[in-house]
Amino acid sequence: MTPTEIFGYTPEQQFNKSVAYFSMEFAIDQSLKIYSGGLGFLSGSHLRSAFELKQNLLGIGILWKYGYYDQVKDKDGKMVPTFIQKDYSFLKDTGIVFSVPVHSAMVKVKAYLLQPETFGSAPLFLLSTDLEENDEVSKSITHRLYDPNEATRVAQSIILGIGGGMLLDELNINPDFYHMNEGHAVPLNFYLYSKFKSLEEIKKRVIFTTHTPELAGNEEHDYKLLKDMSFFYHLQDHEVKFILGLEGDKFNYTLAALKCSKKANGVSKLHGEVAREMWGSYTGICEITSITNAQNYKYWQDSVLDEKFKAKDGAGIKTRKKELKKQLFSEVANQTGKLFDENVLTIVWARRFAAYKRADLLMYNWERFLKLMSNTEMPVQVIWAGKPYPEDTKANEIFNEIIVKTKSLANCAVLVGYELGLSALLKKGSDVWLNNPKMYREASGTSGMTAAINASVNLSIPDGWIPEFAVDDENCFIIEPAAKGLAEHDTDAQENENLMDVIETKVLTTYYNKPEKWNEMVLKAFKDVVPAFESARMAKEYYEKMYV
Repeated sequence: MTPTEIFGYTPEQQFNKSVAYFSMEFAIDQSLKIYSGGLGFLSGSHLRSAFELKQNLLGIGILWKYGYYDQVKDKDGKMVPTFIQKDYSFLKDTGIVFSVPVHSAMVKVKAYLLQPETFGSAPLFLLSTDLEENDEVSKSITHRLYDPNEATRVAQSIILGIGGGMLLDELNINPDFYHMNEGHAVPLNFYLYSKFKSLEEIKKRVIFTTHTPELAGNEEHDYKLLKDMSFFYHLQDHEVKFILGLEGDKFNYTLAALKCSKKANGVSKLHGEVAREMWGSYTGICEITSITNAQNYKYWQDSVLDEKFKAKDGAGIKTRKKELKKQLFSEVANQTGKLFDENVLTIVWARRFAAYKRADLLMYNWERFLKLMSNTEMPVQVIWAGKPYPEDTKANEIFNEIIVKTKSLANCAVLVGYELGLSALLKKGSDVWLNNPKMYREASGTSGMTAAINASVNLSIPDGWIPEFAVDDENCFIIEPAAKGLAEHDTDAQENENLMDVIETKVLTTYYNKPEKWNEMVLKAFKDVVPAFESARMAKEYYEKMYV
């Protein structure tokens, strides 16, 4: 395939350096279900802005046959994951098929292309092993995003990293930079070692973005398993240890990526500091800077709200907001049989559903929560949504507990099917966007950015991107974190108290008693979030700071 066939456009001179962007998930459009959460939302926005800026960047990912999963409710109203085959007529079959060594097999891999004009994104190549030529085990490698089987997860990284590297060779593309969005594609480096024969040459070309702000969350596996599965391509495990200066029995993806890269970045200023502190004691790692995540506002923002914002039309914003709330509440009624009121303050908690994000913090003091929900003078409606990882027992328990505990409350709803479409509905239809992860656990978080451009006020712990944006009581409401060093339950209790105090004394009183101030907060939040947290800024910054 020629560059013209791949891109369909001529890159701008300032973005002419070629980049191959590797990510395990991409959220480009509701119809292309190859993502689970924030990592995919980020990479999707990055590719959209790369297209709008005419950057010489292409994406490499996996064509997941069953996506992440389809989220539905069982007969008792609890969440269950289902796996349904996805078919996409809009992907171009490139005709490119090649073999990747996985364990003792040569696995056939086919490449499909999401062309730029389809959804307005940089070109995205998607790899599949679901081919007749492969055995059932090999076919299953690209069936489920983040498969729970350890060996399958390892194989997925091999297909993304080594397979992605091979694809570029099949295309006769030698990019100036290989960008790994998170550590999943780390086998790419061992494929590149077979090409360039030295770590120094690899480190001239590889860029790494890390998203995980704690050691325990960084993927690692036994060297023996990785060696047996051909994770290191033509290298032996002892050679990898020697080349990278690694020790121990387990191979850490992030540490290896930091040792193979020219430069790495955290995804917020705070996360950059955390990452430097976390990895700084290791020898041979690259510089770690920070580029704060962002989202593509052209995709996420309601166009009518955009007009009202630009005209500083507070009354128009309020009118449009009620219309958007009605659209969201139609989905609430459809899923839950509960009728919400567009005149009532509506708080939404919605994102990837992990235990550390604490969807249930609002309910920690149940009696106080019930009192809040029964306030008739200043009423409140609450909506939760998000997809737990199917095998994350704790997260699934929390999700279903919220369903059970709020079932009888007419002003509480838990929605399923959290994907791009529902996420957009929630951001446009919420008055308050609640974000209360455990402090220092959220590398960036981007959902609050797209909520703010849709006239939703952030109510947040000051973690991730929030400290770069927040002016408490002016463009958002901040939940004060508990003191460091407390036991987990004491931290949760204190931060629940702080959260409820803010809702009762600031959020409700401002919304109901000071509507002019509420409008001012909405307008200031929009002004402060645009363009600083728009993905055009981010995509430019990667070219200015990383691809140099």
